[in-house]
Amino acid sequence: MITFIGVRHHSPACARLVRETIEELRPAYVLVEGPVEMNARIGELLLGHELPIAVFSSYKDGERHHASWAPFCDYSPEWAALTAGRAAGAELRFIDLPAWHPAFSERRNRYADAEQRYAEVVERLCREFSVDNVDTLWDHLFEVAEPAGLAERLATYFDLLRGEAEAGEDDVAREAYMASWIRRTAREAGDRPIVVVTGGFHRPALVRLAALPGDDEPVVHALPADAAGGSYLVPYSFRRLDSFDGYQSGMPSPAYYQRVFEAGVDAAANHLLEAVVTRLRGRKQRLSTADLIAATTSGQALALVRGHRHRSRTDVLDGLVSALLDEALDVPLPWSARGTPAPGTHPVVVEMVAALSGDRVGRLHADTPAPPLVHHATAELERHGLDADGARRLDLARDADREVSRVLHRLRILGVPGFDRHSGPRTGIDPEPIEEWAVARDDRRLPALIEAGGYGSTIDEATGALLAERVTDVGGDVEKLAGVLFDAALAGIPELSGLVLDEVGRAVGATPEMGPLGRVLDVVLALWRHDRLLGTAGSTPLGTVIATSVERILWLAEGVRGAGPADLPRIGALASVRDAIVHAGTALDLDREAALGVAARLALSTETPPDLRGAGFGLGWSLGSADAGDPVRVVRGAFTPTSAGDWLAGVFALAREEVLQAGGVLDVLDEAVGVMGDGDFLIALPALRQAFEFFPPRERDMIAQHLLARRGIAGNSRALLRLGAAPELVAEGAELDGRVAELLKREGLITT
Repeated sequence: MITFIGVRHHSPACARLVRETIEELRPAYVLVEGPVEMNARIGELLLGHELPIAVFSSYKDGERHHASWAPFCDYSPEWAALTAGRAAGAELRFIDLPAWHPAFSERRNRYADAEQRYAEVVERLCREFSVDNVDTLWDHLFEVAEPAGLAERLATYFDLLRGEAEAGEDDVAREAYMASWIRRTAREAGDRPIVVVTGGFHRPALVRLAALPGDDEPVVHALPADAAGGSYLVPYSFRRLDSFDGYQSGMPSPAYYQRVFEAGVDAAANHLLEAVVTRLRGRKQRLSTADLIAATTSGQALALVRGHRHRSRTDVLDGLVSALLDEALDVPLPWSARGTPAPGTHPVVVEMVAALSGDRVGRLHADTPAPPLVHHATAELERHGLDADGARRLDLARDADREVSRVLHRLRILGVPGFDRHSGPRTGIDPEPIEEWAVARDDRRLPALIEAGGYGSTIDEATGALLAERVTDVGGDVEKLAGVLFDAALAGIPELSGLVLDEVGRAVGATPEMGPLGRVLDVVLALWRHDRLLGTAGSTPLGTVIATSVERILWLAEGVRGAGPADLPRIGALASVRDAIVHAGTALDLDREAALGVAARLALSTETPPDLRGAGFGLGWSLGSADAGDPVRVVRGAFTPTSAGDWLAGVFALAREEVLQAGGVLDVLDEAVGVMGDGDFLIALPALRQAFEFFPPRERDMIAQHLLARRGIAGNSRALLRLGAAPELVAEGAELDGRVAELLKREGLITT
């Protein structure tokens, strides 16, 4: 006799039904939807862990890297099947395809609900029962409903949802495989009872398929010879299990449903109210006894109106909202839909959702096997003294410190928490030799290391594999490719550089914008000039990328037309070209004359935007072009109120030092600004402020001292640099004063 139980993953009602059915039937076999490769390790799964935990599976071959999770908590029906089945003396079997099978290639979570496949039926049922979404519908029909007849209602519900719908190719493969296991077990069991626990979507198909004649044997698939992968247990958390936090399956609000499973719906409602109040009071929210009475009364009234025997989760939450919030809400309540709360959700509502989620984190039994990466990372942390909390200050010029830095960067890239860098090289353009890190224990470290174990058995191997995957994922995005290259440098992964450089070289030739190319050029030039981490200083491949980027940026610059405000990224790209010519021009045989020709054409073109005209002039000036012209004359001729700030932004970005050193340039700027009317000054002010931000504070102080000296004022320049109000407000005030004075003069109220 085979008893099929279709369940919703992580449902307390389903978990209780599974447990009670197994206790009553005492089956010889309990078959569970789950990864068949774990059958030999069910004893490991039942060691005595603190839930939630998950089976983490990874797969990697030459074309595909995939990771997935099969999570379990106390109220997971699959977990109830395993624990109750073991207590009953049944043989336990997982019967689904292995996690690395192509049927799971698009699935990050094995127990993701199939609701989208029957969305039309769900919507019709929601309308019929006047509820917002499938979670509220489920509570109404099963979690707070009368327990009697639950098995029949579940079967009817899932039969209705599945209907005559055709399953997808992946589900067809999975159901055929699970059915083969059911038929085999039926042959072995004879007249002894069997309980089959699977997702409700699969139950109708499995009932039909299992009844078909046949003596086929399920194939125990082996991992392909050219692939690497495996499955390990990892600690999980309620936050990761919560659909409000983006989880793909099962019930939201895991802390609430844990209480439902342990103590029943009424106790869970009271606990929910208490948890929300405790959390809000911890956030300094004032809640009176009257508020709590109102929330309780409102929740009870809503349950009565909605036909609930007990207060459901949404009854309690809606009661809290009505009692605690008297203002209109700008966005829908999170529990009226699935997924993460929308931006703009009221802070009190956000705290309610967090209280329902809970902060429980699972813990593995001490005898649980771990992948090789965990052991290697633990040994590396001990070897370098990183296994204790504290701050670390590393000098990258020292070999020993650089080795420690590489270990920390590898763990950072792998996403292992507890290793935070507060200072050090950030983009590759600043050869800062000192790094400061904070190392701290973190409960998430072990699961992160286990999950990273899918990339390799050592942290350097895993980091290299992850970075290689990032190269593929970012496609032709040159900025992200440059970031991968810099991460490879920091982590000391030299074998990756050729792959990244090839991709960068291809992407450079296809990039249509100057800004991203400029940022790539900054990183690559810095690595070519200074890098000791990766050993690429002066390397030929990096030099090729530099030369290609310089040529591409100059070509793109001449094609820019139109007007508009200063574009800082494209100005920065020309600054990167200047740096490349200054620091690598001779070694890489960069065409200096071609760059000067582009600079001259940009500076003189009437169709080029003001910022690029200024940048063109600044590029020629900074590279010592004989054709750049007299700076004072050029500045005076180019200064017009509507575009002065944008033009100066280009000049200052490319020739900041030359401006400070050239006699008369600051004076002519002072004169030009001084003769501007209040209206023109107000128009020009934002762009002028942006342009002068290219000067660091010390140089702005020098400029202020120069302006005071021109006026014969012996004072502190800081007064010019730190106004008591925003400069725009000061300018608007001056303009208003002028307009008032003009009005008073026109009306004859003043004579001067």
